[in-house]
Amino acid sequence: MISNQQTLILSPYMAIYDIVVPKDNMLRQINDLVDFSFVHEELQNNYCLDNGRNAAPPIRMFKYLLLKSIFDLSDVDIVERSKYDMSLKYFLDMAPEDEVINPSSLTKFRKLRLKDVNLLDMLIQKTVEIALEKEIIKSRAIIVDATHTKARFNQQSPKEILMEKSKLLRKVVYQIDETMKDKFPPKTTSNELADELNYCQKVIDAVEKEETIREYPKVKEKLNHLKEILEDHQEHLQLSNDPDARVGHKTADSSFFGYKTHIAMNEERIITAVVITTGEKTDGKQLQTLIEKSRETGMKIDIVIGDTAYSEKDNIQYANRNELQLVAKLNPNITHGIRKKEEEFEYNKDAGMYVCKAGHMAIRKARTGKKGINDNQKDTYMFDIEKCKICPMRKGCYQEGAKSKTYSVTIKSTEHKEQEAFQNSDDFKEKSKERYKIEAKNSELKHRHGYDVASSSGLIGMQLQGAMAIFSVNLKRIITLMKESK
Repeated sequence: MISNQQTLILSPYMAIYDIVVPKDNMLRQINDLVDFSFVHEELQNNYCLDNGRNAAPPIRMFKYLLLKSIFDLSDVDIVERSKYDMSLKYFLDMAPEDEVINPSSLTKFRKLRLKDVNLLDMLIQKTVEIALEKEIIKSRAIIVDATHTKARFNQQSPKEILMEKSKLLRKVVYQIDETMKDKFPPKTTSNELADELNYCQKVIDAVEKEETIREYPKVKEKLNHLKEILEDHQEHLQLSNDPDARVGHKTADSSFFGYKTHIAMNEERIITAVVITTGEKTDGKQLQTLIEKSRETGMKIDIVIGDTAYSEKDNIQYANRNELQLVAKLNPNITHGIRKKEEEFEYNKDAGMYVCKAGHMAIRKARTGKKGINDNQKDTYMFDIEKCKICPMRKGCYQEGAKSKTYSVTIKSTEHKEQEAFQNSDDFKEKSKERYKIEAKNSELKHRHGYDVASSSGLIGMQLQGAMAIFSVNLKRIITLMKESK
């Protein structure tokens, strides 16, 4: 049950905050910047208003998740820190002497209260509204790109994930006390997941028995990460993979297993739209959605800046219809030709190869036809026939008994003359220099907000993680821009 009334904090110790949380503290600035009542309004239908025990205020629970993203900590660690960090208690609208929540309630909040809420778009909308209200958005351009996030659970071996986490824990313990090597259980020699789970539990038990060692902050972080995997995600580990994660390709020789976050950002470096997909989806297909979502936030857009992945024919036509300048270099393999079965075979610009609907990448390509006669030339892509023979999607794609599987693209260089002329202009070259900004934003998400690895399994979990991380970076950016404008 939640109350519709705002709780008035009556505490003789509230003046402490004026002393220990200065005005330039980031969390105080976020509290001053954002009216978080929108969270209560959005989530109240997921609570009972007149029955049951009093629930922790949804705004406070939401803020806990936001703090998790800002500081990249586990549920246990962020709750522990909120016991003694006065800036966190101030941000959470708590009196200094108030008891903190049980960390397990955050899991329930994520699963029960945030269901059916389009949190990602709602939070981006909120931050862009604030930025427009503060008049810090001046540009009429967006920069688009995609970044990948690896699944928390490895596609082939969840056992390896457990081994890595227990190894990291043992490593920090040994830095403090090497004699702990004698107290840890012998490593498992089997390939059974159950044995590795049992081993990790024994490692946890061994560390927790050592009162002095377990209280070191770096030990607690690694310990809590390992415990969180065992306690919250054991069922997913037993499934041996993340059910929504997919194989995506970064280059011709490297791939990842996980998700893609497709991002639109203005030149002030505020993210204006996001689409989160499974890892195999191509970047270019998300462009039109990113533009439309950005406009829905109130952004005025004249220019769209991206790499070659966004210069396919449909996007150029869309830009022309909507009077947009598309600053994206042409790639002859995708913009000079007519692709067959476009819904099945998509071009991966990083690898320079086509990928079939099952996620298999071509292994080589060859150009055929007479040189200089573009209408007769083709790029032919060859696929691994052994994979095609056993592919579950081979029906209608691979002919039984065939000795090869190829996919051809006809080259027609005359179709994009206007875009080609724009590409060679000084204006295009100047605007394309802005692309570095989104690459820096992707790096910030990954290295400061834990966005390189998914914090849970499933596309819904990835969208929640993305919502909190992007809300965090946008708020921090708005605060920075407001300081610069003074």
